Amino acid sequence: MSKRWYVIHTQTGKEETVKKSLERMLERNPESKQFISKIFIPTEKVSEVRAGEKKITERKFFPGYLLVEMELNDKSWYMIKKTAGVTGFVGSKSKPVALGEDEVSEIIDQTKEGKAKPVPKVVYKTGEVVRVKEGPFKNFSGTIEETNLEKGKIKVMISIFGRATPVDLEAWQVEKM
Repeated sequence: MSKRWYVIHTQTGKEETVKKSLERMLERNPESKQFISKIFIPTEKVSEVRAGEKKITERKFFPGYLLVEMELNDKSWYMIKKTAGVTGFVGSKSKPVALGEDEVSEIIDQTKEGKAKPVPKVVYKTGEVVRVKEGPFKNFSGTIEETNLEKGKIKVMISIFGRATPVDLEAWQVEKM
């Protein structure tokens, strides 16, 4: 039987813990490596500008899930299911469903792209209505005229005393409405 990729559902926030538990189990039990070969949490780097400083963090594509390349049999199924933090496999109640090769390669490609070029944490578009949450224009709302997400800057048209006024703000100072 060949190995295929399966999606494991975990308790949210426990993906890394489950991955480490499975890796430790594979180290302690070398014969289990014949059934389970790879454990993967799809992530991407996201950039965010806060107080003028650009911060890059990692975000999970699918919170609460991880991918495992394995040969599905009773022994491997039980090893995964008994791992603390695992709530089950994705699929029908009785039988996990393997991902297609095209789905797996797409997820892996997305992960590589996300690591090479960080994406903005929140993407704003021209014409979108936002509310200012910090600074001298707090609680004013306006329409986005321009975005420069590389620098984390946004130009918002705010109505002040009945006149539309362009205001340059940092992306962290506004929120979508």
